[in-house]
Amino acid sequence: MATATKPAPHRRARPGAKGSGRFFHIELRPRQQFVAFRVQSFGKAGIERVAGRRANGSWDTATWLVDKRRAHVENGRLVGDSDAVRRMLARFGSIPVRVRGDRFRARPWRKIPASEKPTPAMRRAQLANIKKAQAALRARRGGTNRSQGV
Repeated sequence: MATATKPAPHRRARPGAKGSGRFFHIELRPRQQFVAFRVQSFGKAGIERVAGRRANGSWDTATWLVDKRRAHVENGRLVGDSDAVRRMLARFGSIPVRVRGDRFRARPWRKIPASEKPTPAMRRAQLANIKKAQAALRARRGGTNRSQGV
């Protein structure tokens, strides 16, 4: 008597693997580094961030999602059609290269060493925050100067 073999269970394709979705997926770090994921809107139309949580609780960017209406593929490489996408792609540590379907792989943005900190952007943010705190303090005090004893 012959035994019948069971067919292998059908597995769902990974997002972006078939090329029929709305987004290009730019993977920065392997999925195996993370235990949970969260998709966040990046504020710019057509760009979303997939944040991954590591086992130790820290979060990092696992993947960027770029709307297909904001970018296209040329010679296996992703090219941005909008300014926001072009700026984002320029910041990566390498040019996104196609892996399969709508999936691309790139190196993450460069980590800034402590010797280069604070950066000019950090200095501007610090000064802006100091001005906000001073304005809030003045508003709380009612606009009078207490150092004059009034």
